[in-house]
Amino acid sequence: MAKDAKTTDRLGSAISSDSEYEEGNSPKVLKRRSSSIFSLSSQEPLPPPDEKDYIAYTEDERHFSYIRNLHMADCITLLNGFSGFYSIVSCLRFTLTGSPHYVQRAHFFIALGLFFDFFDGKVARLRNKSSILGQELDSLADLVSFGVAPAAIAFAIGLRTTCDVLVLSFCVLCGLSRLARFNVTVANIPKDQKGKSKYFEGFPIPTTLWLVALMAFLVNKGLYVSEKGLPFGTVLESTFFEFHPLSAAFFLQGCAMISKSLHIPKL
Repeated sequence: MAKDAKTTDRLGSAISSDSEYEEGNSPKVLKRRSSSIFSLSSQEPLPPPDEKDYIAYTEDERHFSYIRNLHMADCITLLNGFSGFYSIVSCLRFTLTGSPHYVQRAHFFIALGLFFDFFDGKVARLRNKSSILGQELDSLADLVSFGVAPAAIAFAIGLRTTCDVLVLSFCVLCGLSRLARFNVTVANIPKDQKGKSKYFEGFPIPTTLWLVALMAFLVNKGLYVSEKGLPFGTVLESTFFEFHPLSAAFFLQGCAMISKSLHIPKL
């Protein structure tokens, strides 16, 4: 009896922490709250997970229980994370070999991650099934694919000074902070009549794709470290404060992601 009571308490706590209030005094409804710019919350919310879904993650002691309990949408979200990691590996191969096709492959896998980031929500809605891991997996995968991977490409093509790396670190940490803030504050963002959040606070992390597109253009034109060099050259060369002006783009992107005054309308 005591064990059943503890299980019930855990379920109640999980449902309470993972749910959002609708307008008025209506009951809480759990949504798959995507942290990406492709949020599909404009449609009717998905039904909340059954209690058995929570029990499966807390009480299931079978072999491979985690894999057994994954939803199809979760697997697609994991493919987003895989794409980001493979992009990073391609950057490492580029720095080892200098072959530009590796960094081009890195750009491709970030674009592939964007596809999976959009498609996981589509699958969840087509199956009309929520995931208790959905938002957390989505945020972590986005951090890898649209935060760490673009910074890795930037380092690979030439932003390698100490100041450059600090700026890249700043951008990644801003993306991390932006995702965490979204998960905490999404329930408090003003809603329209359909219960859809009206806007994002700050740039969503997938907007780093404009930086990826810029770097892909530079690589295509041979404007990277081992060929013609980065545009605008280097400032304060041979000093501790040496940096490439191009790194300012990552600084501005980081500031835009953590901004509270920038309101980006949802699609």
